[in-house]
Amino acid sequence: MNITIKQLTAFVAVAESQSFAEACDRIHLSQPALSITIKNLEEILGGSLLTRSTRTLALTPEGQAFLPVAQRLLADWGHALTDISNLFSLKRGKLTIASMPFFAGSILPTILSEYQSKYPNINIRIHDVVNEAVIEETRSGRVELGVCFDPGENDDIQFTALFREEFIAVLPAEHQLANQLNREHVEWIDLFQYPFLTLLQPASLQEYIKETAKGLDVQFSPHIETHQLSTIGRMVSLGLGVGTVPKACAQQMQEMGAVCRPLVNPSLTRQVGLIHRRRYALSSAATAMKDIMINHFSENQ
Repeated sequence: MNITIKQLTAFVAVAESQSFAEACDRIHLSQPALSITIKNLEEILGGSLLTRSTRTLALTPEGQAFLPVAQRLLADWGHALTDISNLFSLKRGKLTIASMPFFAGSILPTILSEYQSKYPNINIRIHDVVNEAVIEETRSGRVELGVCFDPGENDDIQFTALFREEFIAVLPAEHQLANQLNREHVEWIDLFQYPFLTLLQPASLQEYIKETAKGLDVQFSPHIETHQLSTIGRMVSLGLGVGTVPKACAQQMQEMGAVCRPLVNPSLTRQVGLIHRRRYALSSAATAMKDIMINHFSENQ
């Protein structure tokens, strides 16, 4: 049974106005076209909806029963169109993002502020999880966008580079590497001489540290491992050891009482960017967020 919106609209217009002439003006159809539309609807339904004479127009009992149904269907159709239009125009919607904690806690709030000023009715959910979890949550579709280190070539993940992040040393305030005169940086070979605090595996940060130690022919064994960079900062500030964190965390580390220094020989940097699934179209809300992030970093380079 293929009833069209045009047929429902025509029937409701005639039924509510009780006049073909008024209905024609209301829905901008000629009287012959309106008559044919009503006739086709009646043929589909299997009987008359209207009784007509030269002077009167009235609903049959079946027409009276069908009128509220037709009105409800048109209302639902109108609401559905409005809902879709609002999603496309970003007047409402939701967006879920996964982000590495250092980005979520230092850079993302500024981006979210700009996004919310433009699209205040979009509800946003942030999953601040380790790099590997960002990739997995994006790949599985639990989030639309992820912010992570470059995952390399993937058939199912699209990566868009945003910026390169440098890793820095974090030291207790009284540590000798923090207080040596005329020393503005710290060398990895020196940092490895002290108890080292790092993230638990499978966090990629520990893998980067191990690769660096291997390149320097140093045996690396973490002294304390934890899930959060903020925990590392707090423990370093209390003198429990040294560590390395993304440069974006420097202010947070300093607020907790740790000292930050550039790391050299070698310098450790990693590309950070946005990921999303290749074979799935982004929502309007996610597309707008992607554009804002790309513009943010292109303007701040």
